[in-house]
Formats: sequence, structure tokens, C-alpha cells
Amino acid sequence: MLKVTKVGYHGIILPELGIGLDYSGTKAEHIFISHAHADHVPRNKKLSVYATPPTAKFMKLRGFGGEVKPLEFKQPLETDRAKITFYPAGHILGSAMTFVESDLGNLLYTGDYRTPPAPATEGFELPDAEIDTFITEATFSLPIYKWKPEEVLANQIRNFAARNLEQSFTPIFTAYNLGKAQELMYILKELNHPMQIHGAGFKLCSVYEDFGFPLGDYETYQRENCEGKILITPGSALGNGFASNVKKKRIAYCSGWAANESRQTQLTVDELIPLSDHLDFFELIDLCKKLHPKKVLITHTPNPKVVQHYLEELGINSGFLDLEAGDYE
Repeated sequence: MLKVTKVGYHGIILPELGIGLDYSGTKAEHIFISHAHADHVPRNKKLSVYATPPTAKFMKLRGFGGEVKPLEFKQPLETDRAKITFYPAGHILGSAMTFVESDLGNLLYTGDYRTPPAPATEGFELPDAEIDTFITEATFSLPIYKWKPEEVLANQIRNFAARNLEQSFTPIFTAYNLGKAQELMYILKELNHPMQIHGAGFKLCSVYEDFGFPLGDYETYQRENCEGKILITPGSALGNGFASNVKKKRIAYCSGWAANESRQTQLTVDELIPLSDHLDFFELIDLCKKLHPKKVLITHTPNPKVVQHYLEELGINSGFLDLEAGDYE
């Protein structure tokens, strides 16, 4: 079995192979980045790393100054000690699981992932191999989190927008700027209605278009003429004046955390839409059951004990890597 070392609260290294996974330091010869969300991108902005072409573009647009060497899905890279292959993770555009093969065993690192995959991604695909070590996120680590089918959620999103537009309300969807915002736009484009997106998210949309995911009729948010458009913004911007001039508006909170109905009163929103770009609890357990690796290492969760209990019932050995979890949901 490969040795896996947690590095502080950010990143993993495989010291026997000189490999870093979403790693920020200098103790790895080869660093592989799963996707472009900030909690997975190196804090050292001058490193040389590997990432998929969309992730490389996102990283550069978000200020990464180092070298990002593009590595396509399912095109292995060989070092003197290992073979490394990216597989589609279904989380956001460009998101990749990293499969490492060596004489010491193999390892599949998920980063963040979703199965079934988000619609505006390259899909989800596993290596055709028995897995020794499986490193998985468990953002939604309790059985209360079970997602509705994608089309049910897509209809809820489109119906919220159409219903409120018909009633002369401006619909606002809260979503972080990379991934969830573009997934909403990809769903909402069927309404053929103008959309405006927060400026930080707007600059990332062209990457989706470049890689074959049209996002509809959209422009950057403009306060003076946003009324009557479909608006998409991080929830934090609402407290900083976003669309504060619009009197008639309704807000939809779009997140896996929306499965917890107490969020509606906590956030003062009009509708909860439990749209997540992570897999739910039952999908996680089912995938571990399917893979049945020799060891599961759990990351990105406040409490792994419930997941570990279910894995123990399946006869799967597991442990916890206490990595820092970003609050993107």
C-alpha cells in the first residue's frame, strides 16, 4: 500500500513517489490539481503543476502565476516511479480524479466529485482496475442528504424563474462563481431569457463556451438595468448591495445544504433548491461498495464517523484525513 501523508490542512503527498495532490508545498516533484476551486488550488501561486486544460484556464483567470501543464483525461503521464492518469470527476468543468499506479500499489484520489455527474461537465468515469487506496471527499456525510434526480431539480430551477418573471418579480439564484453559477445558466438557457451574472463569475463563463457548453443569453451584472433579468450571484454579494435597487425580487438558494429546510429561515430566501455538485451520502456509500478498495481515506467532512460506520458494515477498512474543507456549498 502506498504511504499517504496529509500536509497541514491543505494537500496530500505520496512521499515514496514524489507526487503531490492538490498540494501547495515543495516536497513533491510532480503536483496534480483536481479542479480550480480555491480549496484545491495551491496557495503558492508560483508552483509548476499539472491540470486538465479547462482547470488550467480557470486557474490562470483566477490569478495563478505558476506553470500549469495541461494533461488530458485518460492520457497517462509516466514518471520514473509511477503512472498518473486523470479521469472525469463530474464536479465542475475540468474536474478530475487522479489515478496513480506504481509498483507499491495504486491510489484513486477524487478531489471533489459528483456521480451522476453535473450536466455542464465532461461526465464521470472510473478507472478499469481494482483500487487499493480510495481517497474520497464526504462533504455530505449524513443520510439526510439524498438528492432528487437532475431533471426534477432542473425543472424546479426553470419553474422558479419562469413563475416569478410572469409575476413581474426578478428571480435571483445564489450560487458560487465557478461551477454552480454556470450549471444554473446551462439549465436556464432553455428559457431564452436574458441573464446577468456577478462579475467574478462572468469572466469564467467563456471557458465553458470554449469547451462546448453554451450558457445562453448572458452578460455581466449591471445594477442600472438588472431588473427583469435572471440574476445569478454568490449569496455574500446580496449583503453588499447586489440588486438592492430592485424592489420586486425573489431569491432561490441553490445548494446541497438546501436539503436542510432550516436554511430557509436562516437565510431569508424564497425557495430552497438542493442542487449540489457533490455526490450525496447514499451515492458515496454505493460507490465505495462498488469499488470495494483495500482502504478508504475520507476527506472534507466535519465528521467521518457515520460514513465509517457504514463502510465497516460493508467490510471496508477506512480512515480520516482531516483536510481543510472550503465552504463552496
